[in-house]
Amino acid sequence: MRVSRVTVSGVTFAADLSGTLFWEEERLLVVSDLHLEKGSSFATRGVLLPPFDTVATLSRLAAVIARHDPRTVIALGDSFHDRTAHERLSDDDRDAVTALQSGRDWIWISGNHDPALPRDLGGTIADEVIVGPITFRHEPTGAAGEIAGHLHPKARVSARGRSMERRCFASDGMRAIMPAFGAYTGGLSIRDAAFAKIFGARHFTAHLLGDRRVHAIAASRCS
Repeated sequence: MRVSRVTVSGVTFAADLSGTLFWEEERLLVVSDLHLEKGSSFATRGVLLPPFDTVATLSRLAAVIARHDPRTVIALGDSFHDRTAHERLSDDDRDAVTALQSGRDWIWISGNHDPALPRDLGGTIADEVIVGPITFRHEPTGAAGEIAGHLHPKARVSARGRSMERRCFASDGMRAIMPAFGAYTGGLSIRDAAFAKIFGARHFTAHLLGDRRVHAIAASRCS
C-alpha cells in the first residue's frame, strides 16, 4: 500500500486508505464519525437495514489499529449514531471496544449525534483535544491547525470517460476535514456550501480514498 500524506499546520500525517490519519511522531491515530449502531437506530423508525454495521466498523478499525499500533486513539465525534446507541451495543461489541483500547490511551470527542458520551466504555471524554499546533474537534470552525469531522466529505472526479465518487480528506494545509469511517455513513459533496465556509472558494485539496492509494486532487477539478 502506498503511503500518502496530509499536512496540517506543519504537521504531516500518514493518510490511511481507511480514512484515518496517523501522526507517526506522536503515535496518534485519528478516526472520525464511526456512527456505531446506525442500523439499529434506523430500525426503531421502521427502516430495516442489515444489523451488522457496528461489527463491520469495529472490525475495520481493529485492522487499522493493528497496522499502526498507536499509543493514542482519538475518536473525533459522532462515534455513536444517537444518544442511546451505546445501550444497544451487544456484549461482543463491547468486548471489541475494550480490546481496541487495550494498552493505549483512548479519547472520545463529543459530537452532535453523541453529545453525552457513555462513561462505561473506557477511555476519556473531551469536547476537543489540543496536541502541539493541532486542535482535534468534531465540528469544523475553519480555525488554523484544526482537524475535524462532521461533514463526511466526498468528491467526484472524471477521467478517461469514467466518473468516480469517493470519500476524501479535505485540506488546504492549514486545516483538514476527515471522511466518515462508519460502515453506514454517507457523504457530502465538497462542492457543498458548507466547505466554502471553511476553506473559501475551492482553494483546497481533496485526498480521495482510492483502491490502492489516496489520490490528491485539487478541489477545483472535482465535480
